[in-house]
Amino acid sequence: MRVIAFLVILALGACGFTPVYGPNGAGTVLQNRVLVDKPDDRTGFLLVQRLEERLGRSSDPAFRLAVDLAMRAENRAIDPDGDIRRFHLIGTAEYTLLEAGTDVVVQTDTVENFVGYSATGTTVATLAARRDAQERLMTILADQIVLQLQGSDL
Repeated sequence: MRVIAFLVILALGACGFTPVYGPNGAGTVLQNRVLVDKPDDRTGFLLVQRLEERLGRSSDPAFRLAVDLAMRAENRAIDPDGDIRRFHLIGTAEYTLLEAGTDVVVQTDTVENFVGYSATGTTVATLAARRDAQERLMTILADQIVLQLQGSDL
């Protein structure tokens, strides 16, 4: 078993595999070196907060991250009375990583995902469920952005 693990490690090293947080890994290059653009609204704030938790907050950035965020709700379950009981909240984040100062584009891409929430009970409960869904969605989108950035060649 140890021999197999050793062979796997050798094979990964031979194919150019670099650990994300190893020397010269994308995680090390980005950590505490990315300034995320200021958000426009609550969901943008949540996304920026999650990105800064994962990438760190930079006082001397080497990169700037611009994110264009869009969200929409879709009806998913309607009861026999015609009331909507379940929604999907779909979020799309188009991001661009730029070199600080020069604004040369390093990477650009789009991530998309969804979360669901129920609309049962009172209006207050439905609004609370929607806010919770927005927080979960921003966490998912931030994780996807960071994963793509860390998997890229910087």
